[in-house]
Amino acid sequence: MSPRPQPHHRTQPRPRSSARPESRPVARSRPGPDDLRRTFEAVPPRTSDGDEPFADSWWGRAWVAALESLSMDEGRLSRGRTYADSGKVAAITVTPGRVVAYVHGSRPRPYRAELRLRALTDADWDTFLDAVAARPGHLAALLAKEMPHSLVDTAAEAGIGLLPAAGDLDPGCSCPDHGWPCKHVAALCCQMARLLDADPFVLLLLRGRGERDTLEELGRRNAAHSARERPAAPASPSVPAREALADRYLPPLPAPLMVLPHPGQPPSYPSLPGARDPLGLDHLATDAAARAHTLLTTGLDPLAGLTAWQDAVRLAASRPTAGLTATTRALYRELAHATGRTPTDLARAVAAWRQGGAEGLSVLETPWDPPAGPFDRARPALAAADFPRFHPWRNQLTHPSGTLQLRFGHDGRWYGYESEPGEDDWWPRATPGSDPVGALMELRGG
Repeated sequence: MSPRPQPHHRTQPRPRSSARPESRPVARSRPGPDDLRRTFEAVPPRTSDGDEPFADSWWGRAWVAALESLSMDEGRLSRGRTYADSGKVAAITVTPGRVVAYVHGSRPRPYRAELRLRALTDADWDTFLDAVAARPGHLAALLAKEMPHSLVDTAAEAGIGLLPAAGDLDPGCSCPDHGWPCKHVAALCCQMARLLDADPFVLLLLRGRGERDTLEELGRRNAAHSARERPAAPASPSVPAREALADRYLPPLPAPLMVLPHPGQPPSYPSLPGARDPLGLDHLATDAAARAHTLLTTGLDPLAGLTAWQDAVRLAASRPTAGLTATTRALYRELAHATGRTPTDLARAVAAWRQGGAEGLSVLETPWDPPAGPFDRARPALAAADFPRFHPWRNQLTHPSGTLQLRFGHDGRWYGYESEPGEDDWWPRATPGSDPVGALMELRGG
């Protein structure tokens, strides 16, 4: 393995302005349930001339400087800035010690870029939190989304390095470029500088602690420091029970939040050994978001009446139809296993769902006895159109050759099926219609 390039030196970046440019977009984040995972939505392309720095804050510029120390290839770094400027970096997911995002490159499928940074140990955090809590100004600065030099200096005096130094960042990417780092990682790093600009808690999360946990612990330790420094207060006077239980005015609840016009995008799931396929999880999360959005906007759940098997078929049918990719095949296997079916059963059911939705699946799986009427008139209509005599069985009419079949659905439509000669292996084909002759012509390709 070749040695990592030595850091190169750049001119000192210009001082931070007191006001951030209004045109700079700030990514919105979705915190995870345990406060140790935050996903930031993709930042739109920049409309400036590209001269403004990626970071206004001194701590954001320190992040960019750590990236630049990884490589002497200015070309890759420049292309990474261009990628970030043009909006090629998708949603960014930050967890302790790791930043992950998919970056669109020259190929249709995006590359998975990541940056790793060592998380602090429990002992390091204990030392750091104690040192910060002893100075109330540090807590106030963090609440204002600022990271003063004095806070970082306090941590350094305690032997804790918050900001990455030269060589601290460890990049990785799924692209074939062996640059250190490649342009996709450089683009991710530039976008991370924007996130750090807006919220220094992103850096603390990278070092191992979420915002809520950090603030709660700092507040507790700050209160303990204050209690030790002031004399004990006199006991509070007691309150009569009738006053404590008296009715009080409660303000009305705030209006519910406005529902967005479209469902949000799911986070980028990292690929971990033994874990679920990240693109499969992305598909399931996207489907859940669309279902939740429909429920919020209409008050109705369109999928509430589906069985587990019907919902599995619906999920599989929503995958792209242009060939079974490795991700789609993996999803088919998991859905089939979860429902006690085979992948072939699922593939046949998907074809029926794409043919006619839930009714198409019912036509595939459940023969039934239609009442007198359209079904009885179908055979004379086919004979009048010079087709041979079809063999009836329940709601099915089968061609004498045994290769074509029409099935009558509860919705009054005829569904075309096809099988190989001599095989009882029927697969849904063509678009269903209310006319049996037209449905057969569609099945035969005109």
